[in-house]
Amino acid sequence: MPTTTAASRTYRETVIVLGTYPLGESDRIVVCLSSGHGLLRAVAKGVRRSSSKLGARLEPFMISDVSLVHGRNLDTVTQAVTRKAYAAPIVADYDAYTHASAIAEVAEYVAQGDGETASEIFALTAGALSALARRTHAAQDVLNSYLARSMRIAGWYIETEACVRCGTQDGLVSWSMAGGGIVCTECAQAGDRPLSGDMMQYLRGVATGSWEVLQGIEDPTAGQRVGALLRRYVQWHLEREFRSFALLERTS
Repeated sequence: MPTTTAASRTYRETVIVLGTYPLGESDRIVVCLSSGHGLLRAVAKGVRRSSSKLGARLEPFMISDVSLVHGRNLDTVTQAVTRKAYAAPIVADYDAYTHASAIAEVAEYVAQGDGETASEIFALTAGALSALARRTHAAQDVLNSYLARSMRIAGWYIETEACVRCGTQDGLVSWSMAGGGIVCTECAQAGDRPLSGDMMQYLRGVATGSWEVLQGIEDPTAGQRVGALLRRYVQWHLEREFRSFALLERTS
């Protein structure tokens, strides 16, 4: 019978820390997103002690290289080296923090699906957190783009160029939650959400990550209104209510 050694049970991953939960008196369960293994849940022992060297490297929104040992129920983190320290700048800005929390919550749920999409959702999440930490784009725009693009990765592509019911590119006026995209005047039904020209342009910009498109939008409320629709769309298709979305609704 083959012998299992500690070395054979150890592996390394680059992870984005999405959240943590206390375990016992000094340990934490760390929820991570990795490009190779998708969603990981592991125990980080002793990290709640003031003397721990791992604690700061395993805070939410950190990107770290970690070593783990396979366990029966949960793997165990044995080492961590910081690659991108996004936690401090994000937590220091309440607006960035609330939007980053929504990104982390959606990432945790989307990453539970097909493992083949792990590298895509990892790259998208890392880019979104980087944008929030460095203030390269408005937090609202970063989250809205993340929601639209993460849904595409998860299999719910949002059609923004043609009517989802008849395929025409003319007379596009509304968004169908159930249909997964915009609809024309002839196909619009009760319950579809009307879109102004600026809202249509904004949706196209965030769905493709075309930041320059957003600069030409005159209506300052377009992002807020499309963001509300995107959050409803995500919850509609994932059949889940996200706690961070409720916070955004109260503060928007």
